[in-house]
Amino acid sequence: MDHRPDSFRAGLRAGTAIAPAVFVIAVSFGVLARDLGWGVVAPIVSSVVVFSGSAQFALAEVLEAGGTALAAIVAAILVNARFAVMGVAVASIFHGGPLRRALEAQTTVDASWALANRGEGRFDRELLMGATLPQYVAWVAGTVVGVFAGNVLTDPEALGLDVVFPAFFLFLLIDELRRGADFVAAALIAAGIALALIPVSPPGIPIIAACAGALLGLRRRPA
Repeated sequence: MDHRPDSFRAGLRAGTAIAPAVFVIAVSFGVLARDLGWGVVAPIVSSVVVFSGSAQFALAEVLEAGGTALAAIVAAILVNARFAVMGVAVASIFHGGPLRRALEAQTTVDASWALANRGEGRFDRELLMGATLPQYVAWVAGTVVGVFAGNVLTDPEALGLDVVFPAFFLFLLIDELRRGADFVAAALIAAGIALALIPVSPPGIPIIAACAGALLGLRRRPA
C-alpha cells in the first residue's frame, strides 16, 4: 500500500490553517444550539456524528423557525446532497473493504475535497485525510466551547450571533456561484421558490423546496 507521509503532513498544515475559522463557526453553532434549547449533549453529538456546518445550521434554522423535526432532517439531507456527487468523484482513492472505505469517505468535506483535487478526476487521498483531521477537531472543540459559553450568555443576539446562520449560508452561496452560470441559475431557482413559499407555507418547507429545486436545476443542465 502506497503511503505518502509528506502529503499527509501537507494536508495537516493546510487543515490547521483553516481550523481557526472552523472553530469560530462551531462556537457560534454551539451557542445558538444551546440558545434554541438543545441542551448540552445534542449539539456536541451532532458535531461528532454529522460534522457538517451546512447540515447542522440548516437543521437548527428550521427548528428555530418552528418547523418539525422531519422537515429539519429533510432540509439537512438536501443541503448536504452535494456530498453524493463529491463522494462519487473521490470513491476510487479509498482503500480496504466496505467499512474502511465508508469510514475514510467521512473525511470528504468541502475544503479538504478542494485541496485534494488534482484535476482530471484525480485526488490526493493522504492530503484529503490530513486536511480534514484538524478541521474535525476544531469543529467538535468549538461546539463544546459554544455549548458551555451559551450557558452563561444571557443574550446571544447582543453579540450578533443571530446573523451567523444567514451569513454562513451566504458564504456557501457565494462560493458555489463561482462555479459558473449553471450554478447561478440553480441559485436563482432556489431563491424564487423560497421567496414564493415563505409567506404561505409552514416553517421548513421553503428550504426543502428550494434545495430540491436547485438540485433539479443542476441535474437538468446540459452535459
